[in-house]
Amino acid sequence: MPMQAAHGYFEHDADMGIIGRGTTLEEAFVSAARAMFAIQTDLNSLQSREGIEFDFEEDDVELALVRWLNALLAASRERGIVLCEFGLDREGDRWRGWARGERWRGGLEHGTEVKGATLTKLSVSHEAGGWEARCVVDV
Repeated sequence: MPMQAAHGYFEHDADMGIIGRGTTLEEAFVSAARAMFAIQTDLNSLQSREGIEFDFEEDDVELALVRWLNALLAASRERGIVLCEFGLDREGDRWRGWARGERWRGGLEHGTEVKGATLTKLSVSHEAGGWEARCVVDV
């Protein structure tokens, strides 16, 4: 069976659904973050010049996905950077994340702004092929 792409999208009325996949839960969350930021610009055109780190506590993995994505968006907006590299570790209920990217600059294609991750169509599941994390993002 061919391997599915690490991230993808699904149809939703006015917004956009994102899908992250990985062999671990954390990899699926990282892929979801890539899917979300790829809506805003071509991630391959970015350089990793600035980094952010943060942590949070959440015992519900579905809510953790939304917290992770919204924390990334908030940090991105606050610092005026677009993110392209992501990492996430988990110990029980404690999540530690990081991301890297660069400030918006001339020459970067501006796609659709993502306003936030929502609880709509929120799902985190484990199957034989690995983990899948999905939700709708407000665009």
